[in-house]
Amino acid sequence: MKNHIKTESLVWETGKVKGFSGKNLINLENGGLKMVRVKAQSNYPTHLHPEKTEYIYVIEGSPKITIGEVNYNGVKGDFFILPNAIKHSIENNTDEECQLLVGAIKV
Repeated sequence: MKNHIKTESLVWETGKVKGFSGKNLINLENGGLKMVRVKAQSNYPTHLHPEKTEYIYVIEGSPKITIGEVNYNGVKGDFFILPNAIKHSIENNTDEECQLLVGAIKV
């Protein structure tokens, strides 16, 4: 694992869902962290992870984060915890790109 990463030198890798791409910052057996770019009008469908808790920090943009049945309108600086086995989704219903830090910890 590197102690210092210049994120601008990393390549955006196309994600599994259209409109989502990422730069891996940490990739360990028990968890990881990615910088995620969400293009305008892109949505990550509702899903859950029985074996890990995820977290999201909003770097820029205004994503809608749904955790369980609760919808949050995120803004720069917001932090969200998505507990394991709870359904969640990410939506960018704006005309501007969002950037997020998305991490996970195995439970």
